[in-house]
Amino acid sequence: MIVTVTLNAAVDRTLTVPNFQLGHRHRASTSLTSAGGKGINVARGLKRLGSPAIASGLAGGRTGDRILDELATEAILSDFVRIDDESRTSTAVVDPTAGTLTEIYEWGPAVRREELDTLLDKLHYLSKVATFVVFSGSLPRDVEDNFYAEAIRDLSRRGVQCVLDTEGEPLRYGVDAEPFLVSPNQREAESLVGQEFSDDEDFLMALDAIADLGARNVLITQETSCFGLFREERNLRRFRASIARIEPVASVGAGDVLLAGFLAARFDGRSLDDSLRQGVGCAAASVLELGPGRFDPREAGRLASSVEIEELQAITA
Repeated sequence: MIVTVTLNAAVDRTLTVPNFQLGHRHRASTSLTSAGGKGINVARGLKRLGSPAIASGLAGGRTGDRILDELATEAILSDFVRIDDESRTSTAVVDPTAGTLTEIYEWGPAVRREELDTLLDKLHYLSKVATFVVFSGSLPRDVEDNFYAEAIRDLSRRGVQCVLDTEGEPLRYGVDAEPFLVSPNQREAESLVGQEFSDDEDFLMALDAIADLGARNVLITQETSCFGLFREERNLRRFRASIARIEPVASVGAGDVLLAGFLAARFDGRSLDDSLRQGVGCAAASVLELGPGRFDPREAGRLASSVEIEELQAITA
């Protein structure tokens, strides 16, 4: 079982608006509404791959009701803590003409300490049958930046392999808690190590720097590629996995799908090479569809066969 945790869950609305311009009235050509948040996107990807997963987190108010209803409609197992404040709504506007994406996020709910404690109790229970617990996304208002770090330390003491995908100070604190895997996107990783990446050497430096900060394994995601550092027995292995450029319909959630594909393959006991191929193949398939976390598993499998894997050597001084 893989448990995904989304504290800042949302109702996601994705609109396709050709020739979108600020200050003008538009009519969307297509729209899609679904339960959202990075952890939910990961759970959706796992569901499509047939991996046993359960989505957990916080949900409040009528928006929270809508989130849980949408999960039930998709047959995604869920076990959320209900909170008093209202969950957020997020909107993404895709302009296929210009190839642009505009995202608008609400702040999210205010969360009380006792609600967080209830969530931690729930995770203690769910983690008894979990191979991985995935903490994904931003933290709501009033939640301390070190929440993920403390939860990771707690579950790690219980023998749970924790995965972290967030940004900013929660990522910095969380890496220090020595998670099993940390999976930032390129922008988040650049912020963490304090420099931009322009070539393979920059990514290799970042992989090693993040591992030195505490992460056991590191997966830096891009739209349809990734760089990874993994510990196998006493060895450190570094990889680049990529696929030829694909013209995207929408790239929202591609990193979440890449993580889902990678974890699903590792859960099945597949090799690192196969797991990276599946992750990148799923991410590539997801940019061809509207809505985060959505992809055709058959198309993902076809694209995975075209993923190039290169094992990289560490930079020597």
